Amino acid sequence: MEAEIDHYAVLGLPSGEEGAKLTDKEINKAYRWKALELHPDKRPDDANAAANFQQLRTSYDILRDDKARKLFDDLLRVKRDRELRNSQRDGKRRKMVSDLERRERDANAPDPAAKEREEEARIARQLKEEIARIRAMHGKKEEAAVKPAAKKKESGGGGGGGGVDQEKVLKVSWEKVGEDYAADKLRELFSKFGAVEDVVIKGSKKKGSALVVMATKEGAVSATGSVIGHLANPLLVLPLKPATVADSSSVPKSAETTRMSNLVGAGYQAFEDSVLKKLQKAAEKQR
Repeated sequence: MEAEIDHYAVLGLPSGEEGAKLTDKEINKAYRWKALELHPDKRPDDANAAANFQQLRTSYDILRDDKARKLFDDLLRVKRDRELRNSQRDGKRRKMVSDLERRERDANAPDPAAKEREEEARIARQLKEEIARIRAMHGKKEEAAVKPAAKKKESGGGGGGGGVDQEKVLKVSWEKVGEDYAADKLRELFSKFGAVEDVVIKGSKKKGSALVVMATKEGAVSATGSVIGHLANPLLVLPLKPATVADSSSVPKSAETTRMSNLVGAGYQAFEDSVLKKLQKAAEKQR
């Protein structure tokens, strides 16, 4: 459960009241250092390297978003207050509190512990919604990027008439820090795993993104979880549509590839449906 993760600790930062006072600059600096430490290329023997690196990206997105970070700080405060109160209760005090709570329940008085649990659940629920909002925001940027790709497929012919197979399309994103990625650079990185049909760049001032269309499904599966990019500015590579078991049976699947395929969140669902419709329309116009 993501609400149980201390996102400050994931970035190697102090938590609690001290963490709430950290500036965006301090958080960005900690992320860059931690990305170098947890990069999968630095941990070739660690089976959890890809999952840990993805968690680092998620924690960084949460702490960088003002609303999500405020909710997370509130959640930590509620938990901290509860733990402090529990630690102060010795045997006699615990019995006194128990008797008091029983009398309060008998008198239909509000239960303080129940109120705390309700507040904790409310904050955790809002934090989950904010995480989904962040993922959906990234999905909308990817959806905007696919429009020129669809137009290019219409005008380019291709001769196949079958449209673009979603299982050959990869979604790539990175932070606008350090060395940036151009279409030629992405084509060079991904061509190590097979022919690249197309690269469409789309990004903002803070975040870059692109769609990479591989020539084969096998190439897309191999590139997922393998293309990392620069250590100072790593790439996040996700499949537009994870390959089915039947289609990818001939390609060796590592534990990293399986985990990366499962990283596609619910926030990308609307984006994938929209991409499917656009690609089908492009295929119909080519017939």
